[in-house]
Amino acid sequence: MASLARHRLLGVVALVFLGVLLVLAACSPEKPIRIGFMGGLSDRSSDTVEAGRNGLMLAVELRNRQGGIHGRSLEIVFQDDGHNPEMAVTALQALMLAKVDVVVGPFTSAMTKVALPMADKAQLTLISPVITSTDFLGKDDYLIRINRTTRDNGRDYARHLIQRGQRRVAVAYDTRNRSFSASWLKEFSDAYTAQGGVVCVALPFESQANMGFGDVIRTLLTPQPDSLLFIASAIDVARLAQQASKLAPELPKSAAEWAASEALVELGGNAVNGMLLAQSYDRTDTSARYLQFRDAYVARFARSPGFASIAAYDTASVLFQALERRQQGESVKTAVLKYGPYQGLQQTIAFDRFGDTARNMYFTEIRGGQFVPVK
Repeated sequence: MASLARHRLLGVVALVFLGVLLVLAACSPEKPIRIGFMGGLSDRSSDTVEAGRNGLMLAVELRNRQGGIHGRSLEIVFQDDGHNPEMAVTALQALMLAKVDVVVGPFTSAMTKVALPMADKAQLTLISPVITSTDFLGKDDYLIRINRTTRDNGRDYARHLIQRGQRRVAVAYDTRNRSFSASWLKEFSDAYTAQGGVVCVALPFESQANMGFGDVIRTLLTPQPDSLLFIASAIDVARLAQQASKLAPELPKSAAEWAASEALVELGGNAVNGMLLAQSYDRTDTSARYLQFRDAYVARFARSPGFASIAAYDTASVLFQALERRQQGESVKTAVLKYGPYQGLQQTIAFDRFGDTARNMYFTEIRGGQFVPVK
């Protein structure tokens, strides 16, 4: 009888203990939603990635103050791909081990080519704020793009240069991000020549920290073009522009949208004055939504937002709206494609079945150290 009583007592204790565990489990907060971030934070042209990181951080901080997503907080797991293929593999593997729900990035087409096959195999959604290469257009994969394509941008640049009377252009393009630069150059060249323009020379170079750009500019000037076009990051475009200003100070200059960050103005100084660039947002926007974001960004980071900041913030907005509506069992990719269109800071974002989208583009000229809108 004593043994039976002991067994009954132990059973009661076990039930009480189990009940306590269930109560504690019910009261404990749910695991956070983990958002991976992947970009070249240590690369020499990291300005775009840093701006994107800041835009994502601000979006997550503001959302967590509002209670997260259905009571679950949001957490960012950062990985640096160094704009290096081996580092990109390691970075994505680390994010997979961290069991992130989605990855914001990569920030260059070159690193996307490395990461996407791995993400497809793992069925892990990548949402890139800025990549534009047509290498990823119309593909049923785990990549979703917030930006338009090099085809759209190249055609728009061709039209603007022709309208400005620039019919003989010499081009320098960075092969470290060949997926982007070669795609951009092709789309531009096709549209430009179709309108009567001539690409006098298209000179490839591989961006390096100790590279001198004097010889690059001399080669571009040999066929006597009436304008120069650079397809490279802000740091290299600034250095190209400085050499061009010494050797051909009156020659008009333009640069692909990759360079259109605040770093270009800071590094280029007077050499970039008059340069034509397109950006994926309207700097003159006076809507309450945009001004609220801009003021919050400046207060948080003590600098103005750039195109990558806006694109990453829009990426987060898309993700948050999709996660709010996602049903049990749906992947992040399915939810993003299913529940749009989404309201971004300045425009509505809608995806086709491949995760591709269109985006408005705004041309600017650098004047007096400022990006000034042009028609």
